[in-house]
Amino acid sequence: MVTHKLGWTDSHLHAFYIEKRKGVGRITIEFLNPEGEDLYRRETRDERRESIADYFGNLIKQCTYCYDLGDNWDHTILFERELLVEVRVWYPRCIASAGVCPPEDCGGLGGYDDLQKIMKNSKHLEHGEMLEWLGLESADEFDPTAFDPREVVFSDPQKRLKEYQKLFGI
Repeated sequence: MVTHKLGWTDSHLHAFYIEKRKGVGRITIEFLNPEGEDLYRRETRDERRESIADYFGNLIKQCTYCYDLGDNWDHTILFERELLVEVRVWYPRCIASAGVCPPEDCGGLGGYDDLQKIMKNSKHLEHGEMLEWLGLESADEFDPTAFDPREVVFSDPQKRLKEYQKLFGI
């Protein structure tokens, strides 16, 4: 999980999708449905027992990560190469980004597009409401392109998965 200003809190379910081979099926790694039912009949693996790193190598170089299975924020994760671990460097680490992530629950791509338009128009009927929702005093504080890798904080995914288990009573 990653959080930073205007960041995500890992409060939504997510999934990793790995193509086996070009057009020959897909593996889904996610927190399994508590009822044990896969409505889509996918080859689904439990993320409490699987690691996407185990799938990367000679044949598989990328996967898709979908955050918030309602808003569907899709990201492509590309395995470029394996690096030697550097001494005195904290891992994982973020070294670059094209901007901050959209705010939680803003409604997917369409909602985020609307939010950006509202924030640019101080006369918009929802402008004040959106400022309050974002916890901002001024629209100048809303900059979708701002990003500082030093502000990224990673949390322990295993700890978060245990929190999911408690939440779902598993």
